Amino acid sequence: MSEKRIESFAEFWPFYVREHSVPACRTLHFIGSTLALVVLAAAVAYSPWVLLAVPIVGYGFAWFGHFAIEKNRPASFKYPLWSFIADWKMWALILTGRMGAEVDKAIAAGKQQQVAA
Repeated sequence: MSEKRIESFAEFWPFYVREHSVPACRTLHFIGSTLALVVLAAAVAYSPWVLLAVPIVGYGFAWFGHFAIEKNRPASFKYPLWSFIADWKMWALILTGRMGAEVDKAIAAGKQQQVAA
């Protein structure tokens, strides 16, 4: 049986958060996204050719976290735009120290969904 397709970002966000429940995976995402910003700045300062490294750096760290740590498939494979937006939302929440609470909330909601099913 095929799984239900997610239809909105509001529905996607808790799924995305649960897919990033391991702190080490979130840390790798944060490092990759931050380095992608650094590489982007280097491209502006030095050469547009450096832009080719932005997705390699950003997604390289993130995908390693999924395959090696979370043991799941990156959400960007099925929902690339929402994943990109969620990556930056997560980055901001990590930066401000609020991502842990977001994970707790998403995991609790997921457990409630399982009980209701």
